[in-house]
Amino acid sequence: MAEFKLPANSIVGKGKTYHAPSGAKRVRSFQIYRWDPDAGQNPRVDTYDIDLDSCGPMILDALIKIKNEIDPTLTFRRSCREGICGSCAMNIDGTNTLACIKAIEDVEGDVKIYPLPHMPVVKDLVPDLTHFYAQYASIKPWLQTVTLPPERERLQSKEDRAKLDGLYECILCASCSTSCPSYWWNSDRYLGPAILLQAYRWIIDSRDEFTGDRLDDLNDPFRLYRCHTIMNCAKTCPKGLNPARAIGEIKKLLLERSL
Repeated sequence: MAEFKLPANSIVGKGKTYHAPSGAKRVRSFQIYRWDPDAGQNPRVDTYDIDLDSCGPMILDALIKIKNEIDPTLTFRRSCREGICGSCAMNIDGTNTLACIKAIEDVEGDVKIYPLPHMPVVKDLVPDLTHFYAQYASIKPWLQTVTLPPERERLQSKEDRAKLDGLYECILCASCSTSCPSYWWNSDRYLGPAILLQAYRWIIDSRDEFTGDRLDDLNDPFRLYRCHTIMNCAKTCPKGLNPARAIGEIKKLLLERSL
């Protein structure tokens, strides 16, 4: 897995250190990336010593404890705390994952936490996903049909429904896309693994009637073919999905159509 890359032209300095209360027996150090673009200062890494006996087991528990009890200026996103919403995606110990499902005990030594790599930073651990969401909207992630809708719902066979397994579970946390070197260098045009997995989810849906149009939209040297099957996406996905496989299936459909 590629390591986190710092923003261009920035120098990350050593920041403040917050020590645990005296008498604490199980202490872990959390080194957290801090940067406020509006403050006019370089990024820094602050260190927080946490007493694990008064903290929950997950990385997100430690972040919440730091914000509530030590440093209220720390900024990060979180919501469900169940690995469903994808809000707390960040780079932990060199790997993109969700803070709410990453256990503190699974990290050896100091816990190093950075925002998702190669993305603009809003503040601290919050990446700017505006472009990512715009790419998601560009694939039209909804059912497109021309036939009149039935009185109730559009039905699928069990076999057709099974084709969506491993696709619909994506929570758009962007962990996979921000671990992809091709997306780092070509994110202005390459859609990235998360969006392409979502695109395949609608291409393969038996109820959708715009398969040809969807394939036409992806048949581009950059939008699709920047994937070189590095497999970082599958390694880092917190839901255990395989975007590279979905991308391969899209390429296969395009090849079959051309033949």
